[in-house]
Amino acid sequence: MSGTPHLPTPSGPYLDEGPLPADFYAFEELLTDGERERIGAVREFLRTEAAPIVDDYWARAEFPFQLIEGIGRLGLVDWADPDSTQPRPTNLFSGFLALEFAHADASLATFSGVHSGLAMGTILACGSEEQRRRWLPAMSRFEKIGAFALTEPHGGSDVAGGLRTTARRDGDAWVLDGAKRWIGNATFADVVVVWARDVDTQQVLGFVVEKDTPGFTATKIENKMALRIVQNADIVLEGCRVPEANRLQNANSFKDTAGILRQTRSGVAWQAVGVMFGAYEIALKYAKEREQFGRPIGGFQLVQDLLVKMLGNATASCGMVTRLAQLQDAGIFRDEQSALAKAYCTVRMRENVGWARELLAGNGIVLDYKVGRFVADAEALYSYEGTREIQTLIVGRAVTGGLSAFVR
Repeated sequence: MSGTPHLPTPSGPYLDEGPLPADFYAFEELLTDGERERIGAVREFLRTEAAPIVDDYWARAEFPFQLIEGIGRLGLVDWADPDSTQPRPTNLFSGFLALEFAHADASLATFSGVHSGLAMGTILACGSEEQRRRWLPAMSRFEKIGAFALTEPHGGSDVAGGLRTTARRDGDAWVLDGAKRWIGNATFADVVVVWARDVDTQQVLGFVVEKDTPGFTATKIENKMALRIVQNADIVLEGCRVPEANRLQNANSFKDTAGILRQTRSGVAWQAVGVMFGAYEIALKYAKEREQFGRPIGGFQLVQDLLVKMLGNATASCGMVTRLAQLQDAGIFRDEQSALAKAYCTVRMRENVGWARELLAGNGIVLDYKVGRFVADAEALYSYEGTREIQTLIVGRAVTGGLSAFVR
């Protein structure tokens, strides 16, 4: 980074070009010039191509497939192609990327996180060289989309010890039986990473199940109140035969699964910050334009109190995830640090979207003003990839020197 960081000026409306008014402490200035330029290109795409249509797709619970090609052209994960010469991006850059997607729409942030973080991240970490070369080039260009199937219908937080989906070796193949739930992208994904327990060793293994494999069925979950653009699915595996070549060669226990989640958990914290930024900026713009009693409501003390509380939550949370990313980039971060960020930032997010809705009053519950979508979507981010309660117990165990309060 060169030059002196400067505070962005909160002068433009939500869809204007320019810096984020919510970045009050100019955290984005910690990126390099090249990274900020790339974030700017993503911001431009999301504001011009995604923002005008997401409310309509959210209302219809449909996915805007026409955006995928444009997202692919941004080259966000080209580096994951084994033949690419691009360096792996820093965690700080990846965090701001997640923030920017969530600032536009939490569903698109989830789509990107599932594909790039969970599915591609698993193949990168747990696949052989041949497997990485087989799947990652097309996935890095968003020509093939990935999903990640871990959660099951009977439970979520207890999945480490309660995984019921089974894998049985049969010659040169594996037979998978079981069910998965809440699997994002699964209705249209080309490749799905499925976690199953080996019936012989009881170890958790990872498999890549390709689209249209016999015995694999994905059914869209209907009537969601949050992340309606995300195509979550119930998956049924009935005698699903997967070749040994599709078993991820370096996924041999739940510790390997947990390693993926440890990395992506911080991404959800960044998404929560993006939602806070988006909700705050909508509320700020509204407060400066909406008039009551002959003047903009932004000139009333109680409205300014809401705005400042929202800004404080967003700034504190952004500071936390920024420092977490720096620790990750230095290779010295711990699981409990990601857990604290996910727990803290999603709680603050819930407060912020509620205050934004309060500031907009009745207009806050209609899609026309976008805040209602943020309010609903925040509920999903609050729970997925580890509930607040589970994250609290992870942190509590760490700060008490290993005294576990988990019930077994």
